[in-house]
Amino acid sequence: MRIGEIAALVGVTPRAVRHYHHLGLLPEPVRRGNGYREYGIRDAVLLARIRRLSELGLGLDEVRDVLADDEGRELVEVLRELDEDLGRQEALVRERRARLAVLLEEARAGRLTAEGPLSPELTALLAGLGEVPASPMAVKDREVLALLDTVIPEEDRVRLMESLRGMEAHAGEVYGLLDDLAEAEPDDPRVAGAAAVLAALLPDDVAMRYPDTAGRGLAEAVFADMAPAQSAAIRRAIELVRQRREGPS
Repeated sequence: MRIGEIAALVGVTPRAVRHYHHLGLLPEPVRRGNGYREYGIRDAVLLARIRRLSELGLGLDEVRDVLADDEGRELVEVLRELDEDLGRQEALVRERRARLAVLLEEARAGRLTAEGPLSPELTALLAGLGEVPASPMAVKDREVLALLDTVIPEEDRVRLMESLRGMEAHAGEVYGLLDDLAEAEPDDPRVAGAAAVLAALLPDDVAMRYPDTAGRGLAEAVFADMAPAQSAAIRRAIELVRQRREGPS
């Protein structure tokens, strides 16, 4: 058989056959006097085995190891590792499809946010907050939450979002107080009032761990993006919660 014939017989391309020769997977056959390769049945059997192993998902280096092992031990080991890898891929695909199903349901219900796709925890939190009010602080808050949703570890993200769930009913009040500080100085008397309201609503675990939830650099960047009085109010609220948590000295 010529190279085109053996390739057609096994169901690969002549280019693939040449590549297998180049890698040493398929030995070079004898050549006729005119220089053309002459393939026999053994070549076809080996080429078919290479194809089957490749279709299972083995890399060509793994195929080489399997072919070099006459007793089949390498094949069993490689197939076991391949099966484990496919199992992990299946679990990942199931997880992704489950997340997509939630997003599609949100889209059908008209609740898919512009910041999406988001985690189920943040999606639930934003659903509780409702429509974004005409508040610059509300917009900023959603941007920060969407960023945290991506950059912090899953365990911290779940804990953070669940801790914030109780604040939805009071979000509008807090946003309004902070918006009023947009043009104020840090020593404005309204800073203390806003801090007190926020501290009364802020869960202890969130305040005690902030700004370490996503790294101090990110927290400082968030503060820097706020007006000085807004930043002062939030920092004061966190300090009040920490004092409350620690109790009288």
